[in-house]
Parts: sequence; structure tokens; C-alpha cells
Amino acid sequence: MDELAALVETAGGECVASLLQQRAAPDPRTFIGEGKVAELKELIANADCQLAVFDNELTPSQMRVLSEELGVRVLDRSGLILDIFAQRARTREGQLQVELAQYEYLLPRLTGMWTHLVRQTASGGASPIGTRGPGETQLETDRRHIRRKIQKLREELEQVRKVRSVQRRRRERNAMPVVAIVGYTNAGKSTLLNTLTGADIPANDRLFDTLDTTTRRLQLDEAQEVLLSDTVGFIRKLPTHLVEAFKATLEELKYADVLLHVIDISSPDMRTQIEVVEELINQLGAGATPCIRVYNKCDRYIGELPHGENIVCLSAKTGEGTSELVRAIAAVLGRESRRVTLRLPYDKGGVLDTLRREAAVTSLDYREDCVEVGVTVKPELWGLVRDYVIEEN
Repeated sequence: MDELAALVETAGGECVASLLQQRAAPDPRTFIGEGKVAELKELIANADCQLAVFDNELTPSQMRVLSEELGVRVLDRSGLILDIFAQRARTREGQLQVELAQYEYLLPRLTGMWTHLVRQTASGGASPIGTRGPGETQLETDRRHIRRKIQKLREELEQVRKVRSVQRRRRERNAMPVVAIVGYTNAGKSTLLNTLTGADIPANDRLFDTLDTTTRRLQLDEAQEVLLSDTVGFIRKLPTHLVEAFKATLEELKYADVLLHVIDISSPDMRTQIEVVEELINQLGAGATPCIRVYNKCDRYIGELPHGENIVCLSAKTGEGTSELVRAIAAVLGRESRRVTLRLPYDKGGVLDTLRREAAVTSLDYREDCVEVGVTVKPELWGLVRDYVIEEN
């Protein structure tokens, strides 16, 4: 409920009262039952509220009945998160993704929005004068319009996906490893990106401050550079159509070389948040990607800090511990890649071309009978270069 209150504040509202209920199963008509509806109605009247927000997803009919009974606008958790996303999206891609999710959320909820119109307006029915029409209801017209919009938005997002895959192939050719920052909303992902790369992206203490993916270069050492990507934060009960709409952005996780799972160690719900993020990572097909757990906000934590392989504790705000993180990223990438010096005969120009295209060439020295190449190679290229290695760094 604290998280729901924080979401309301993020959307620009103020939480003045909350109500909890335990029951074996939701009431099919009102979700909370008649007695609780009466109690909630009294609470709304006393607190002078304009909006009632439910932490669970409501069916379209439950939303309509509750709105009529309570006399205020009713919103469920999914609708609230969509509203926040609509406020936050800045880039065209972000706006497209939010718009698609909003329309998919709206489509089943159109029923009952047109009670001020007679549903069937064909001639022959008991329609008011001036409303007899071609036989299509306002509801059907709207549904058709929204379905058309959804189709158009999906096509536009498919174009975005194609552009991303072209950019991804270019990065792979340039042998630039990608490190994706993931985590629960407000865990400190944007602050970490700013601290590591000097990026100047907004990083505020509020939920869903980042919707649009930001990518920056990060120099790990003199030979290795990576691309560091900030992603949208996850949250419990994230609407499924929202995950679907943001697939174009979130599928970047699947192609990342390393994931940085940023965890707010100062949060009392830390364990639940970790589970939510890991479940979504698996859902997006990135479960097998090497992952470093980054326990953030350690400056606020009193107690024993976690330790072990692929675990780093830091404070993104103060910068303390970030050098250990850089070393951990280099170590994970280094397990897969090898830095070697090769001696290539001049008749092996094709091998050199492949390395320039698919590996990170760090030095070239043209000798009388060969070319000495300093290069970082991935396991899949090892068979190609093994015979020419003169030194492994």
C-alpha cells in the first residue's frame, strides 16, 4: 500500500486515506463486497476525495459499478502506472509504446462508457428521434477505430525494432560489448549511469523517472570500452500489455553481454523486489545472460553487506564502490574474451579483415614478413586465430 501511495504521488496526486481488506476471493460485482463499498463511500465523503485507486486489476464491469456506487473516478493499479508512463515518455519511441499500452488497456473497458447514447440506432428500434442511423453502435465504431490505431502503432513499433536490430548488428561488428542496467523502479539505475559515464540524465527520487533508454560509452581499461544502457524500471504487477508494448526496448536485455541488476539495499521489500526483477528478466529471455548484482544505497544501510562472486556493494550517489564494479564488469567480459597478440602472414589478409569486423583490434604493426596484431577476441573466433598467437595477455 505504501508503494501504491508512492505511485499516486508520482502521478501528481495526494494519498489522503487507505483501506485494506482480506477476503477469500474477490466479489465478482464490486471486487470488495457491498459492506466495504459502503465503508469506502463514507471514507471518500469525509476525506473529500476525487479518485479511488485499487492495488489490483479490476474488470471493466467492476470499474463501472464501483464508479457509480462511489461517485468518484475509479482507477486500478495498471491504469495508474499507464498514466505515469504517459506523463514521463519523452522520445517518440517511448510515446508510441505508452500509447499502444493505453489503447490495449482501454479496448475492453469501452463497454458502459456510452450509457448516455442508445446502443442500437438502426431504424425499427425504440430509438429517440434523431438517433436512427446505419445500425452500428457508437461502441462498435469506437472499438473499430481503436483496433485500427493499435494496428498502426504496432507497425510503427516494428519499424523501431528493425532500427534497433540494425544498430545492434553495427555494435556487434564494432565488437562493442553491451552492459544493460536493470532493476526495480527507483533503485538508482540512472544515478549509477551518471556516476559511471558522466551522463547528465535526470535522476530523481521518484518511481519511473526513466522510460526512455539511454546508452553511453564506458571505458573499462586502456583496451576495452563498453556500451552502458539504462532501462525502464520494473515493478510488482507491471501490466502485461505494458511489458508487451515495451518489448522493443526491453528486448535489448536479451542481446546484452552483461546485466547489472541494481538493488536498493535500503528498501524493506528488497527480497520481493529482487524476485520481481529476476522473474521479468527470465520472461524476457535474458535468464542465461551473465549478471552482476549491484547493491546500491549502501551509505544508507546499517548491517552486514552481501559479498560473493558477481556481487558489488556501492553508493551510486557518492561514487563509493564504483571502481570495484568497473573491475567486476571487465572480469565477467574477460571470462569470455581473450586479449592476444597475433603474427599474421601477409597472405592472411582475410583473417585481419574478419578481426577488424568482428573483434576489438587494439594495435597493428606492419613488419617485413607479417603483421603483428593486438586484439581482443571472443570464443567463437578463437579457432580462426589460435595458430597465429604469439602472446596471450
